[in-house]
Amino acid sequence: ELIDPSLKVLCIYGGGSVKKNGVYDQVRAALSKHAVVEYWGVTPNPTVETAREIVALGLREKVDFLLAVGGGSVLDCTKLVAAGIRHPEIDPWDIVMQGTATQIPFASIMTMPATGSEMNTEAVISCLKTKEKMDRFAAGYPEFSIVDPSVLTTIPTRQKANALADIVIHCTEQYLTTPDQNRVLDRFAEGIILSVMEISQDVLKPDASYETLSDYAFSATMALNNILRMGVTQDWVTHLIGHELTALHGITHGESLTMVWLGTMQVLRAQKKGKLLQMAERIFGITEGTEDERIDAGLRAMEVWFKSLGLATRLSDKGIGLETIDEIERRFNAYGTLLGEAKNVSGAVVREILLNRL
Repeated sequence: ELIDPSLKVLCIYGGGSVKKNGVYDQVRAALSKHAVVEYWGVTPNPTVETAREIVALGLREKVDFLLAVGGGSVLDCTKLVAAGIRHPEIDPWDIVMQGTATQIPFASIMTMPATGSEMNTEAVISCLKTKEKMDRFAAGYPEFSIVDPSVLTTIPTRQKANALADIVIHCTEQYLTTPDQNRVLDRFAEGIILSVMEISQDVLKPDASYETLSDYAFSATMALNNILRMGVTQDWVTHLIGHELTALHGITHGESLTMVWLGTMQVLRAQKKGKLLQMAERIFGITEGTEDERIDAGLRAMEVWFKSLGLATRLSDKGIGLETIDEIERRFNAYGTLLGEAKNVSGAVVREILLNRL
């Protein structure tokens, strides 16, 4: 009912899990009165190479509307495809690098919450040729997004673990920055983090309840739908470094973050001191000891939680060493931008963060 029957719809899918969990049959039944074209095969960490294929299909079939059916990777790819079809004269990677473009209408049926892509404008796209992963492209919002927690029982435990970490670190990128900016948003972020930590072990169980999975899905959306960032400074250093680890080594997104996050907090702890103390007290209930002792205890508690998900917290856990650190430093120097809430994170600081996690 949300898509005009006169429109020709291109449905974009991932690897086929939607056929196992029943979503595919539901979508096709809902689109029984529409002309439908399908594309299968969007991978985690969607690539511009795939986007080019789908743009060519969409132009050839003269589609009017895109429907992403899957997780955040499928939707991110769909956002770029929507721009590529609108602007066939521009290569999709050029669209990524220029940062924005108008699009044809698109929407999503989400089967894997984590990225918040169902309620934000961002899209993260990789290039296999250059081994790059970029988050520069800001698209429009989906026309609508449907999230049904009941299908989340079919998601592999490892994927859910990565998603849980991603949700929490999305929050910290907007929360662990400058103190005393907005107490309401601080409480919002703390509420999401506490909720995710509280339910995390139940989410990982194959028989998780609908109520638990609803909280999980809603947390993913709320962590990155522009609410937590309203008028406050943001970090995103951990995410940008994590993207490079994924591009160079294929590390899953959530785990790339847990391998870097503690290094970011340690290297930048002086400027984040107020918020790190606040996190230690409000998230982990740590009130005893000196300020440095409380910060250390809070960081240890976060590492314990990462490990409870079965995720790595050091580069050496994945056999990553100095050669990769050299390359990532080189890339950040080439980008030529200073990162973090204080705009003081250079390639040299990125190197220090990574050396901290060897």
